[in-house]
Amino acid sequence: MKWNILSSEQQLDEIKRNSNTKPQVIFKHSTRCSVSSMAKNRLDKEQENEKADFHYLDLIAHRNISNKIAEEFSIRHESPQILLIKNGECVYDESHMGINMGEIEEKF
Repeated sequence: MKWNILSSEQQLDEIKRNSNTKPQVIFKHSTRCSVSSMAKNRLDKEQENEKADFHYLDLIAHRNISNKIAEEFSIRHESPQILLIKNGECVYDESHMGINMGEIEEKF
């Protein structure tokens, strides 16, 4: 899996804009959580899917961005959490052990 590192709030505007032409996936990861590490490991083992861009957020280092995501897309913060953004909207989100690449790809 090739991740684009999400480290600034300005990147969220770019993600929203890009979602008009290509689905954008955001993975919110807590580096202090074993469940989050398990979810990330499962995603890392997946073959890269060219149909979407995948973004990784270390929410411990960038809690402000995590809060902005919750506000911007009107979703409840969870960790770990995956969001699928299409046409500027969050059309799918899942957390914890429910994070599954097959389900994400079905929503592209």
